[in-house]
Amino acid sequence: MRLNLIQVPHRFLAPLVLLLAGLLALAVVGCGGDDGADTSAPAATSAPAATTATQAQPATTTAPSGSAGTRQQQPAQTPAPTTAPERVAQLSGDISIDGSSTVFPITEAMAEEFGKSTGGNVRITVGVSGTGGGFKKFCAGETHISDASRPIKQSEVDLCVEAGIEFIEIPVAIDGLSVMVNPANDFVECMTVDELHTVWAPEAEGVVTKWSQVRAGWPDEDIRLYAPGVDSGTFDYFTETVNGESQASRGDFLPSEDDNVLVTGISGDPGALGYFGYAYYSENADRLKLVAIDGGEGCITPTDETINNGTYSPLSRPVFIYVAKSALEEEHLRAFIEFYLGAANRDLISDTGYIPFPDTIYDLALEKFLTGNSGAAFGGDDRMHGTVEEVLQASQ
Repeated sequence: MRLNLIQVPHRFLAPLVLLLAGLLALAVVGCGGDDGADTSAPAATSAPAATTATQAQPATTTAPSGSAGTRQQQPAQTPAPTTAPERVAQLSGDISIDGSSTVFPITEAMAEEFGKSTGGNVRITVGVSGTGGGFKKFCAGETHISDASRPIKQSEVDLCVEAGIEFIEIPVAIDGLSVMVNPANDFVECMTVDELHTVWAPEAEGVVTKWSQVRAGWPDEDIRLYAPGVDSGTFDYFTETVNGESQASRGDFLPSEDDNVLVTGISGDPGALGYFGYAYYSENADRLKLVAIDGGEGCITPTDETINNGTYSPLSRPVFIYVAKSALEEEHLRAFIEFYLGAANRDLISDTGYIPFPDTIYDLALEKFLTGNSGAAFGGDDRMHGTVEEVLQASQ
């Protein structure tokens, strides 16, 4: 079969090509126009690259499940506490704490509640060896946290430095030292600081043995003394305040690092005079008689109010925990300190008989911990002076 080719004159060739191209374009639009209109909007909101980038940001891991599309990338900032129950419940590990018998009730309460929130997967041991004994263990690397009823001494700072232990100093509550006698004592209602010195001064050992030697008119009856042991921060604070020098005390008293032993001794001895933290008195008020103290402004009885407002002076003081800086690298340790300083747990401090600080103090303390601000501000040779808040602010 022979094909007859049509010869198109050259002058008509260009217009013909343009006409054919136009018809082809119309055919393509007519076939695919609806599909293009439907798919353009979803493509702008569901690009796989955008979804992947959002899910990869660590700052978004606390968003509720299923809300990936609404997560926002957060700017870098100082780490904030993240002790959400769903996070804490996944933690595990061990925490070792030792030190002051005074701070023990607070730390024990915190440890118990925090342990519950982890389902028992974080195991916390809280021991009592006195503030000084606790620092010996802490600066030897045997514990993560040291309870202290006084600021750290320079000799203890030196021990930690020698061992390469960096620490963060955190005030946790206010306590008052309580002076007590047996409930059968019907003549001691108030004592001056000078009278306490008369009884407890080193030179009083074997010399001041009768109540009549302390104040005229008091009976010629024996005094028997009860106090925390020499490793106790309470002993250090009392002797420094009353006798002018830490550890300066007569030695003929019944010592114990366990305040419960002192409670038993004082409550069972009509001639007893002793001292320890206000929280332990509060727990045993029905077994003891509290003595008001005259620090120069009249007789003031320790109460939550007088300890908190400073009128119970000079026997009120802050108490502390000292935390190894390395705790910041361990999630369960970090979470425990965040829990300890959290606003939700103020009642635990009150319930154990201590006075919580205002929220600003705990905010400053938490910031100090989270930023790893180590070293002694309240203790040591370079200690600062001022209120707790002033010292925290100055040390930031």
